[in-house]
Amino acid sequence: MKAIILMAGVGSRLGRSLPKCLLELPNGETILGRQTRLLKPYCSEIIGVVGFKKEIIMEMYPKILYVYNPSFIQTNTAKSLLVAMESVAADDILWLNGDVVFTEIALQKLLKTPGNAIGVEFRTVGEEEIKFTLDSEGYVREISKTVKGGLGEAIGINKVDRETFEGFKMALEKCDNSDYFERAIELCARNGLRFKAVDIGQEQCVEVDFIEDLDRAWRIVGDNCNSTGDSC
Repeated sequence: MKAIILMAGVGSRLGRSLPKCLLELPNGETILGRQTRLLKPYCSEIIGVVGFKKEIIMEMYPKILYVYNPSFIQTNTAKSLLVAMESVAADDILWLNGDVVFTEIALQKLLKTPGNAIGVEFRTVGEEEIKFTLDSEGYVREISKTVKGGLGEAIGINKVDRETFEGFKMALEKCDNSDYFERAIELCARNGLRFKAVDIGQEQCVEVDFIEDLDRAWRIVGDNCNSTGDSC
């Protein structure tokens, strides 16, 4: 399996001068440093999609393979993911946003699920979160910020198997520049390429968009540093 980390965006909502993947956690590790450490035992390659201040990221983490999204200002995560998938042969792919702080428990739950999967958290969510609805078998039916009656939040860690690779890439190609990659998941669902929703549990993952998310990330890392479920 290959891992793709999407970290090309500016991340303006948090109001920091550096890419969000370089935000520091309680143990002194950056978000990206924690991601790569937890991914390495499960993934043969880690590919980073960069754009905003790419030189800083690449200098700090030279062992990652990088692809550049030259249109990172004009495009969203669907096109960043497409840039990465165009650079590799069809394979099992785990992909995630570069601002996601997760535990190893959450990662293992997703990886143990056969086929295509997205990590979710069942809870009440606000307007800015990516929400979803499911069919009767637990597969994604709708997924976007504008979903009505959403069951929870998509937490930004997902996987697609090699059999679905080309179909998913075609769905990314159909996305508009402003689309999140979740739009491609929804397009796939309409064409029978289904993604299973995997409940990763409470307080196992957070996507850092606002300062309160960063506070939650610190709590998640702190709690897991003091437990046997995950290493610091």
